[in-house]
Amino acid sequence: MKYHNITKADMLNGEGLRVVLWVSGCSHACPGCHNQITWNANNGLLFDESAQQEIFAELEHDWCSGLTLSGGDPLFKLNREAIADLVSKVREKYPTKDIWCYTGYTWEEIQKERKKDQNLETIIQNIDVLLDGKFILQQADEKIHYVGSRNQRIIDVPKTLETGKIVLYIDNTKEGEKV
Repeated sequence: MKYHNITKADMLNGEGLRVVLWVSGCSHACPGCHNQITWNANNGLLFDESAQQEIFAELEHDWCSGLTLSGGDPLFKLNREAIADLVSKVREKYPTKDIWCYTGYTWEEIQKERKKDQNLETIIQNIDVLLDGKFILQQADEKIHYVGSRNQRIIDVPKTLETGKIVLYIDNTKEGEKV
């Protein structure tokens, strides 16, 4: 897997101050995407042990709330093995830190595929919040929290897995109040 950047003390891509991994590779090609440079899976730096240790060093800080995975698309098929490995290690080493994951896939699309893809299953079992859905320029709204367009959802993954129905972590239809 390749990546473009590791952002430290980020407060725009999840709650609290976070470390954000911006991966390469996205097949959605959403018109109006703010990060088109990350679409090509061959661009960027190799995600190696050094990059992983850079993330872990940030997660060591008490002020760091957790890890956010963005890009590109962390659930892009060529990224899944490395992302599954990373989220498993983060969950084990930092059980009090949360993991947020942006993707252009919808929860429903993920459910159809996760039982056939062990890496995708591992990712879903280890993340706390999934921000799902393609960016739709016609539904863009700067007033909603953490996502760019109204179709995108912020899903509480553990509660959703537990109940078998989508439970929103933040409901942007109610002015972004936590559910």
